[in-house]
Amino acid sequence: MNSEISKQRLIRRSEVLSRVGLSRSSIYRRMTDGEFPRPIDIGGGRVAWLESDIDGWINQRLAEAGRAA
Repeated sequence: MNSEISKQRLIRRSEVLSRVGLSRSSIYRRMTDGEFPRPIDIGGGRVAWLESDIDGWINQRLAEAGRAA
């Protein structure tokens, strides 16, 4: 198994909300506008995000604000 894949971690919506400081509706609106990573269906009507996608989104916001990640 690829070691890069084995390091991937899925995080649920509650953790995403906590990490990015946006409301649920803001996240889904930004996803619709193509401005936020899309989740992965993990079954049973549940979704999760790749932690690396969320980290990348946060780092991009920092870069746009002129701050180092």
